[in-house]
Amino acid sequence: MTDIRSDAPHKVTLGSSDLAVSPLSLGGNVFGWTADEAQSFAVLDAYAAGGGNFIDTADMYSAWAPGNTGGESETIVGNWLRSRGNRDEIVVATKIGMHPEASGLKAANIRSATEASLRRLGIERIDLLYTHRDDLETPVEEFITALDELVREGKVRAIAASNISAERLAESLTFSAGEGLAAYVAVQPHYNLVSRSTYEGPLAEVVAEHGLSSVPYFALASGFLTGKYRPEGAAVDSARAEGAGRYLQDPRGPKVLAALDKVAETHGVEIATVALAWLAAQPTIAAPIASARTVEQLPPLLAAAWLRLSAEDLKLLDEASA
Repeated sequence: MTDIRSDAPHKVTLGSSDLAVSPLSLGGNVFGWTADEAQSFAVLDAYAAGGGNFIDTADMYSAWAPGNTGGESETIVGNWLRSRGNRDEIVVATKIGMHPEASGLKAANIRSATEASLRRLGIERIDLLYTHRDDLETPVEEFITALDELVREGKVRAIAASNISAERLAESLTFSAGEGLAAYVAVQPHYNLVSRSTYEGPLAEVVAEHGLSSVPYFALASGFLTGKYRPEGAAVDSARAEGAGRYLQDPRGPKVLAALDKVAETHGVEIATVALAWLAAQPTIAAPIASARTVEQLPPLLAAAWLRLSAEDLKLLDEASA
């Protein structure tokens, strides 16, 4: 296992904001789901000790788990911030618009959902607030104006969008610029070595044109890019096993694993480190999101901040994943 380094990684600035974040965002989707509060605290402690400062959660995490209603992850993150007294050192990102009881981007829902997130997190201001997914029934003018009000009131520092099309992103940015309102500074797309078309192309072009940053989710393809899912390999005991295993049915899946193995051996690192370093090397990418259920899963994720892939490495991975 890779040790967690004690020297802090470089920070990256998100778009036009003043948010300086570590180059790995810690996903909070497992908190309150496959990791209880004690396990979550241990992972959060190790992430912060490794120089991490960028935590990603959402109001709907983890409503899908039996017995949960949503908000469990935010509550755990809030309890950790309060118990550690480190609020000013952490950039907190959360998402609204997909909670089972607060779905959509109508102005009233944006306000009430944000207030609920603030209460669960126990903070006065959310550093980065994402619209979790687009709501085509709500005009851009309505949700951007509502988000701008939260920024002006000091309840949100910066805004971002997840699961949005290139067209709606461009429309949102044009409206913000024309009206002098808060504008999206980042996007959170589905993007990794076995899912490139979900970001590359028109969406990435709009992000680049407007100087936004990208913070991709599913950076390790539900664990597939850690290398623990192999053709003819043993079954993996994981809540994500079914989702990750499907990549083996794609001809690119085994090719990507082979390329990752080769690059990882060259650098003496784990393949998850290489997969994240490939993402970080792509245009517009600021900080891939990856989650860890245990402290033992965290070191190879953090190690990506120090790995610089060569042009030959990148070419091999690009060709395998094309």
